[in-house]
Amino acid sequence: MRLKFKWIYALLMALSLQFAFAQERTVTGVVSDAIGSIPGVNIVIKGTNKSVQSDLDGKYAIKANAGDVLVFSFVGMQDFSSVVGASSVVNVKMKEEGKVLEEVVIMGYVSKGKNQVTGSVKQLSGESLRGVPVVSVDQALQGKVAGLQISQSSGTPGSVQDIRIRGVGSVSASNQPLYVIDGVPVINSNFSGSDNVSTLSPLASISSNDIESMTVLKDASATSAYGARGSNGVIIITTKKGKSGKTAFNVNTSVGFQNNAVKGQTPLTGAERKELYLDAVYNTYGASKGFTRNGAEGFLLGTSEGLSIDDNFAGLQYWNGKEGNWAEILKNKDAVLRTFDISASGGDEKSTFNLSLGYNKTDATVIGSDFKRLTAKIGMTRKLTEDVKFSTNNSFSDSKQSGVLEGGGFFANPHLARYFMNPWVNPYNEDGSLNIEDIKSYTGLPNTLYVVENNLIENNLARILSNNTLEWRISDRFKYKSVFGIDYNLATYHQYDNPIHGDGADVNGDASQQVSRNLNLVAQNSINYNYRYKDHSFDATALFEYQKNTYNELGAYGENIASGGLTYVDNVVSNISVNGNYQDWLNVSYLGLLNYNYKSKYVVDFTYRKEGSSRFAPTRRFGDFWSVGSAWNAHKEEFMQNSIFNELKVRGSVGTSGNNEIDLNQYQALLAYDTNYAGNPTIYPSTYGNLDLQWEKNRMIDLGVDFGILNNRISGSIGVYNKRTFDLLQDVPLSRTTGFNSLSANVGEIVNKGIEVDLTFAAFQTKNFNWTISANYALNHNEVTKLAKDASGTDINIATGTKITKVGEAVGTWNMRKWAGVNPDNGLPLWFVNGVDGAVTSVYNEAKVAIQGKSLPTYSGGVSTHLDYKGLFFDASVYFAGGNKVFEDWAGYTQSTGQRTIVFYNGVNTLLDRWQNPGDITDVPKMDLTSTGNNSASSSTRFLYDGDYIRIKDLVIGYSFDKELVERMSLDGLTLSLRGSNLFTFVKDSRLKYDPEVRADGFTRLTTPPVKSVTFAVNFKF
Repeated sequence: MRLKFKWIYALLMALSLQFAFAQERTVTGVVSDAIGSIPGVNIVIKGTNKSVQSDLDGKYAIKANAGDVLVFSFVGMQDFSSVVGASSVVNVKMKEEGKVLEEVVIMGYVSKGKNQVTGSVKQLSGESLRGVPVVSVDQALQGKVAGLQISQSSGTPGSVQDIRIRGVGSVSASNQPLYVIDGVPVINSNFSGSDNVSTLSPLASISSNDIESMTVLKDASATSAYGARGSNGVIIITTKKGKSGKTAFNVNTSVGFQNNAVKGQTPLTGAERKELYLDAVYNTYGASKGFTRNGAEGFLLGTSEGLSIDDNFAGLQYWNGKEGNWAEILKNKDAVLRTFDISASGGDEKSTFNLSLGYNKTDATVIGSDFKRLTAKIGMTRKLTEDVKFSTNNSFSDSKQSGVLEGGGFFANPHLARYFMNPWVNPYNEDGSLNIEDIKSYTGLPNTLYVVENNLIENNLARILSNNTLEWRISDRFKYKSVFGIDYNLATYHQYDNPIHGDGADVNGDASQQVSRNLNLVAQNSINYNYRYKDHSFDATALFEYQKNTYNELGAYGENIASGGLTYVDNVVSNISVNGNYQDWLNVSYLGLLNYNYKSKYVVDFTYRKEGSSRFAPTRRFGDFWSVGSAWNAHKEEFMQNSIFNELKVRGSVGTSGNNEIDLNQYQALLAYDTNYAGNPTIYPSTYGNLDLQWEKNRMIDLGVDFGILNNRISGSIGVYNKRTFDLLQDVPLSRTTGFNSLSANVGEIVNKGIEVDLTFAAFQTKNFNWTISANYALNHNEVTKLAKDASGTDINIATGTKITKVGEAVGTWNMRKWAGVNPDNGLPLWFVNGVDGAVTSVYNEAKVAIQGKSLPTYSGGVSTHLDYKGLFFDASVYFAGGNKVFEDWAGYTQSTGQRTIVFYNGVNTLLDRWQNPGDITDVPKMDLTSTGNNSASSSTRFLYDGDYIRIKDLVIGYSFDKELVERMSLDGLTLSLRGSNLFTFVKDSRLKYDPEVRADGFTRLTTPPVKSVTFAVNFKF
């Protein structure tokens, strides 16, 4: 067959030679890539219609004149140009398109050469993200992008991450970035069926092995193209495409185990709890009842007159000295994680394809929780004609998250229960069965082991992503592109509480089910025009985008299960309720992009987007967003040719973007319906409405310098920005005559400003040894500059419990009483009266609240290094953040020196440092069964810690086997690696025992904590 094709190609070439001009000569050569020769490469003489194709051996022959430019093109490869010189032989080695990720920046709607980018953009290759043992791909960005902060809302596999790019810009709308997959904006909502259980992220449905690159857009020049959704930054995810050549298979598999990244507080043992318990009894009743500390136990157990024995005190009598050891029993130590991914890629001159299958199973570090995911992807690119190309990328995933209750009020939450369960009560009976009677009698709490084993919580998410593109090269200057994207999410939620023990016991069991469907449709049509005249280059794109999103939800709940173990709603017989919900919104946008450059030295681009959103009233529906950016590539100037700079770009931009991520129908005056108003159905006003409501906006100024020195041995960027967010939504008070307390209005302003630095140093670059060090650092200052005012002209601060948002401070600043320590004379707690310093008091309510620090980190960054020697390689990365305060919100229960902790629940071992005798210097008050003991753990800076920390994110050692050895195994590549993630965490404040990587709100919570892991991975290609 190969011989037959060779003869056909030879015949065609012979026929073409008959039409050659006499002055022409024949230019021959071989076209190849890193693997071998490439058949079917198109070779055209630039500016003419004369072309040939390479034969099966990659050989070609074409008539050309000296000075002609030969352009070589092939699907999946970079175009290559060569000028015909004195030689009649021109051999060409083409490179894959994927090899130029560092030079071509994917911006979503368009791609630009690195020198043409005027904004602040960071692009990471998929290779740098793969192997990181995370379920949700966005987690892999931590520490790699200056100005991007990630906080884990939970360590439950598949949970939603809190991501902030250049600070917080809203007090009521979303602060999450926009996600764009293969050019199409997608949904990134929480698809969990309940606010009381683990969150479920749609990004957990994507395998990192399917990702070609991730690009983070930060400034107005980059984000204004996304208009009303670009205010919080944009994350562009580009999935893998097919590559021409023989079919290549790639297999990645890994197995490992994980535990909590930080140990956390240590719960009291039974003996420690008894010691503190008796201390409290003596401190409270010893003087009045006339017994010593040694007589406290006898008094408590009734051998002395005085205090009567109730169930809580009887718990001590019940204790037989055996440890309940709840902290260890409720952990899932060495939780297993395993992944398997296989992909295939190949194609010819007309079409390419990419296929992949993936499986992930990750167990949580608490009992009763895990995550399973199955993914499949198929992508194809086809040249329909020489000028028309069609591509499609389709992925399917099915994710199942077996979660746990994570709300703070649920003792079935295993991580919370390990601190609350009484160690005097054993989880098991003498016969090995689960103890539920004694636990209920002596603690009033459920046995978490029984609840986890007999209850059910499941979140399932099936997701289909389909992106389809048709490109038509109308002429050398005009190109038309049509994109149609589908993001379909089908989520189901199932919860069952058994009728025997736990939350369902009082109602003889309950069950709930919910099905929700989210369909996101995006259609884009654009036309691109490019024109080059001498040293001038113009590129313009006009685009129309239509996005329609619909959400349907149907749920049911019921009580009184017909029989235990029947977990579905059709088995309940009473208190049955059904709920349904439908929401939809529509975005329509017109976008214009214009780029001009002169000799690739001077670059100017302009972006304008007019966007309409159904979230706002018809008169406020459309908004205008724009940006202007410029760059000077100084390294291309003649006077820089002999300098140490091989890259020096000065860039700047200014522009606007918006945030329309607010609740639907806020602008409308709404009515609510109730079927039980004094026994009758009724309709009543529920929302005042505001027809002037509009999106929040920001205006950003960005300046930066990108540089490379000594052939990029040292490279990086330095940038500064100032982002002013205005028209913030805030509740404004209304006259009571309206029947409402407030309405939402655009009144506030926030400023974020900062500096970002990226540096890379190639310390060694030799044939066998390479060592690279990279670092990034970001500093952000957040300040509220304007809020709504009341009738007297006073700012309306937004105060919620321990936090406040007010003019002159950062969003969500800590606002609480200031702890002054413990009175060494009597062991009573002390607080500063004015909330700052000076006079102190032991009466909690006499102390004033005051500003006590920021809840938002002010700085963050990362350091990484890579070494390779022949086939051996080593990688390490560090992440750090700080400048904020972290509040241990559950300390009011676990560190109370009153009966809240040592009578009703359990405490932590920091209580062992309590005051015992006059003159003791300590920060823990005396144990006390009065209200003073409980107040000692009320909200104050006693439990507010410095949030600064450093975490060793990754340590990797691996080996890529020699090519000759691999070929003897009939493989194209083989790599083994061992990775440790989050192995070590160092905090500035030794009092902070919980993981410092807390939610974006700054509370430690008691949800499933972040994890550390060790994984072994194998990658082989064939």
